[in-house]
Amino acid sequence: MYIWMIMDNTALILTNVSKLIELSPDEEAYFISLLQSKTIKRKDFLLQAGDVCRYETFVCKGCLRNYYIDNEGVEHNTVFAVESWWTGDMYSFITQTPSRYFIEALEDSEVVQIGKSSLETLYQNVPKFERFFRLLLQNAYVAQEQRIVHNLSSNAEERYTAFLKRYPQLGQRIAQKHIASYLGITPEFLSMLRRKTMAK
Repeated sequence: MYIWMIMDNTALILTNVSKLIELSPDEEAYFISLLQSKTIKRKDFLLQAGDVCRYETFVCKGCLRNYYIDNEGVEHNTVFAVESWWTGDMYSFITQTPSRYFIEALEDSEVVQIGKSSLETLYQNVPKFERFFRLLLQNAYVAQEQRIVHNLSSNAEERYTAFLKRYPQLGQRIAQKHIASYLGITPEFLSMLRRKTMAK
C-alpha cells in the first residue's frame, strides 16, 4: 500500500512539473530521489508561526490552508492548497527566517516535499528546474496581486464568485468559517451568498 502511494504521488508531481519543463528519464529519477513523502492528519500542522519554512511542498491528496493571526487574535486565511498545488511560505523559505503563517491540514493529506539544500543541489544538477520554480513563483505572485486588486475593487458577491471559479468543489470540502475568513466576510453573510447563488 505504501509503495503504491509513493508511485501514485510520483506520477502526480511529474505531471505537474511536465506542464512547465520537459525532463529526461534520468532527470525525473534524480528529482524523485530528492523528494520526501509525508502524511498529515486533519488539524495537524505542516508549518506553524515562528518556525522556519524548510520545504517546498506539493499536495498529492487533501487540502491545507495558509493563515495568519492578527493582533486581535483573529485568523485570516490567505491560501487553500488542494491536489496538484504547491504550498509553503516563500519568504520564510528563501530567507530562512521565522514564518508568520500557519499551514494546517483541513483533511487527511499526503504531500511530497523538497528541502532547501536539496533544491539548491537540484538547480546545479538539473538547471531547468530553476525555470520551473521561477515560473511557479511568478504565477503565485501574479495570482496574489490579482487577488489583492480584486478584493479592493469587488463586492462580497463578486469575491465569492471568484472563489468558486478558483477553487471549484472546495465549498463542499471545508467549513464555511474558513471560506468566510478567506473572503473577509462573516459566515452568516456567506450563507446568504450561497443561498443566493444556488437560487440563480
